[in-house]
Amino acid sequence: MAVAESLTSGRIASALGAGSDASEWFAGGIVAYASDVKFELLGVEPGPVINPACARQLAQGAAKLLDAHLSIGVTGCGGPNPEEGQPPGTVFIATQFEGAYVNRAFEFDGPPDRVLEQTTRQALVLLDEATNSIPTD
Repeated sequence: MAVAESLTSGRIASALGAGSDASEWFAGGIVAYASDVKFELLGVEPGPVINPACARQLAQGAAKLLDAHLSIGVTGCGGPNPEEGQPPGTVFIATQFEGAYVNRAFEFDGPPDRVLEQTTRQALVLLDEATNSIPTD
C-alpha cells in the first residue's frame, strides 16, 4: 500500500504507519504539496491540481514509485479561501488497486483543520473498503 498526499500533507501516511504490522503492508507515502512535485515526481499532468484526474494520477504515481498494488491519491482545497475555482472543503480522493481506479469527490464543511481531519478519515475508510474487496485466494 502506498499514498500520495497533497492536501493532507502526510496525515494519511502517519495514520497508516501507526497500524499493526505496518512494515509488512505499508510501502510508504509521498507528500506532494508543491505542484512541481506532483508534476515532476508523480507524473501528474501540468495544470490545475484540484480535480479527480489529479487524484487518480497521484495514486498511479505512488503505486509506480513505491511498487504498490494498492494506493491512494488525495488533493483538494482545505481553505479558508477558494483555490483553482474550487470552494473550501472540495476534496478528491482516488484509490487504485492493480490498475483499477475509484474516484470520489467530497464537500467537507468547517475550517481548514476540520477539512483535513474529515479528508484523512474518509481516505482511511476508502482504503479499508478497497482492502476488504481484495480477493484472498
